[in-house]
Amino acid sequence: MAEPATDDSSLSDRRESPKVIYVMGAGRSGSTILGVTLGNCEGVFYAGELDAWLPQHGEPLLEGAERERFWGTVREQVQGAAELFGREAQRSIERSLALLRVHKWATRRRLRMPYRRVNEGLYRALRRVTGAELIVDTSHYPLRARELQAIDGIDLYLVYLVRDPQSVVASFNRRDVAQYNKSTLTTNVYLWLTNLLCVLVFMRHPRDRRLFVRHEDFIADPEGVVRTILEPTGVRAAAPDLSALRTGIPLLGNRLIRSEVISLEKQTAPAGRRSLLTAVLQLPWALVLSRLRPVAKTVTSERAYAASE
Repeated sequence: MAEPATDDSSLSDRRESPKVIYVMGAGRSGSTILGVTLGNCEGVFYAGELDAWLPQHGEPLLEGAERERFWGTVREQVQGAAELFGREAQRSIERSLALLRVHKWATRRRLRMPYRRVNEGLYRALRRVTGAELIVDTSHYPLRARELQAIDGIDLYLVYLVRDPQSVVASFNRRDVAQYNKSTLTTNVYLWLTNLLCVLVFMRHPRDRRLFVRHEDFIADPEGVVRTILEPTGVRAAAPDLSALRTGIPLLGNRLIRSEVISLEKQTAPAGRRSLLTAVLQLPWALVLSRLRPVAKTVTSERAYAASE
């Protein structure tokens, strides 16, 4: 483990809290493409799904000299991480079902404080290594967001990202891609639990540091949504070139990060098959989510963007 520097710039660095945008919500809601787009703005670093940092012992999912060198440098600068490496912290603290696992409650209490210290150290290391004003973490889990809220050493901005539940269910139902799948009923139960926890975490966060974003609004007006997300953080950056978005070196993300460059291209969104069960079960959440504020404002368009590799 590398020893921290002791010069004046390092002391100043420790006093200044890293700015972190945390994107929470259900899986398959478009957080990777949102994170990549934000990461293409000047002064912003897209770190990917940092909930995987402890389970993967600080090593990135994909190979590559630059990626491995970068995350190796970050790992060396986070003190106390080795004791938490593995899946225990994620399973007992971050995952939504941890609240229902009574046998994990004692473990959660024991690990909570070191978990918070290590994650603060991780964000600080990312800021030092990248020099970025803003770190984007797309880990999804609302319980991870709740723990980050308790860390005084970071400036946390929450983005609650929601996608049409029909699209989320359809994505989890797919069997033609190398991703795990869920049944329609299981996905709806998952959406219920995720939305419940996300709303509770969202509402307890300061209004000027939270934002409700619909994925459909983002793909309709990516420049406008990105501007709305960045404005409260104080980061002033021009909209990125949507036709050539560099995926960077995130720790983990969906299959989009396997390509070095992706693009957002305008296309007419096809009408998909709709599930009556999903429509009925998610109706209460449609009403609840419609009342969340603040919400990202967009310019409506007949054509939407879609990511292509």
